[in-house]
Amino acid sequence: MEPISNCTEAVTSVFVKLLQNETKNGHLDQFVKGLGRMFYIIDPSDTTFKDQVPNFYRNAWPYFLLFILIENLVLYLDKKPTFRLNDGLTSLSHGLVQECGRLIFRGAESYAYVYLYENFRIVELRWDQASTWYLAAVGVDFCYYWVHRACHEVHILWAQHQVHHSSEEFNLAVGLRQSLLQGWCGFIFYLPLAFAIPPTHFLTHQQFNLLYQFWIHTKAVKTLGPLEFFFNTPQHHRVHHGANIWCLDKNYGGVLIIWDRIFGTFAEERKNEEIVYGLVFNQPSFNILHLQTFYTAYVLQRFREMNCWRHKLAAIFYGPSWQPGRPRLGVDEDKFKVVPRQKYDVKLPLWCNIYLLVHFCIVVYGFQELASRHLVLNPVTVLAFVIYIIASLTSIGLLFDNAPYACIMELFRCMVLVTALQKLEFKDVDNGVLVGCEALFVLSGLFWLLQSVKVLQIKEI
Repeated sequence: MEPISNCTEAVTSVFVKLLQNETKNGHLDQFVKGLGRMFYIIDPSDTTFKDQVPNFYRNAWPYFLLFILIENLVLYLDKKPTFRLNDGLTSLSHGLVQECGRLIFRGAESYAYVYLYENFRIVELRWDQASTWYLAAVGVDFCYYWVHRACHEVHILWAQHQVHHSSEEFNLAVGLRQSLLQGWCGFIFYLPLAFAIPPTHFLTHQQFNLLYQFWIHTKAVKTLGPLEFFFNTPQHHRVHHGANIWCLDKNYGGVLIIWDRIFGTFAEERKNEEIVYGLVFNQPSFNILHLQTFYTAYVLQRFREMNCWRHKLAAIFYGPSWQPGRPRLGVDEDKFKVVPRQKYDVKLPLWCNIYLLVHFCIVVYGFQELASRHLVLNPVTVLAFVIYIIASLTSIGLLFDNAPYACIMELFRCMVLVTALQKLEFKDVDNGVLVGCEALFVLSGLFWLLQSVKVLQIKEI
């Protein structure tokens, strides 16, 4: 117990010093408010806006990473399995992909909401009243229930949402695992709110709703007692992520679980039955591009296989389990019975894991730089950098898979970045950072030029 005690004391000491520094710098209040937003513990007067709404979700990434570290510390001290680097970085990569999509679309999916509100609203609610804030919170959560339910019950929407369910783990990193097009899958379900709720309130609570849902992706929290009846909790959400028959199409709520209780989609966690996480038919891959797109290809294949237009449309708009002659959502007798199974894993040497972690951090840094400048950049330039970021994350995933062509793509990626660093001008970026990145990518490129996949001698499980 002494090493654990020493570890706990060290971690506590670090956080005490951090809080002391934050207090001296006057940032503690903002830190506490940011922490509260993760749990929807918010003062309405601090988050009521007339015009511009802050990007609370993007600003919450430091909290995401802090929570992931704390979760793994708790699991480690409890002698439970912790973060798998390959699966964890894949989940974080999908989160970056979604953020890249937001840089490209620039909130275009919200334009319809603003148009409806400005031209067709039937109720005039004051933007600066607390009652409007609370009404928006409940309204957004109610609509989210139907968004989420549709993403499971409409095949073409499931093609995007399945990305979130594709991990065989259930941890906080999975909370960030999203599709590039997820925002476009459900915006239409929020439009009825536009007849009354001001757009700033809608955009604010849409972010808070998603922030709340992050922390419920964990096995470290068992139960929250009486709160379980009203709120969505880790216990309820574990059921939702299960591939077991009894878990499918259950517990769609975002913040409140009462919607599931009302509409008959609630299921309790079973204490004596292991939940199997992931898709019913899992994809053995860490390639984010494949995981983002493979199911859309499957839906199109199903569309082509049908013999009449009625069935072709059903293959797109009915549930994933639908078969001709069956109800819209299929029947349990036709569904594959998932049992505990071995997780997809690829064992890499330590040096390779370190390499991939370092390069992932560089990609994150590059994304942060792009996100801070994208509004003043040419859209074509933003798109080019987004493509490079997604290609980089794909290359990292291929290396985690030990794909035969992974080192060729990684070599090409390194060459492209070295060329970009030499040819392009990066204003306001520290020159030391640029020189360090260039040196690292030159050495990395030389390494992959000299290596082949066989040298890695990776054992696949």
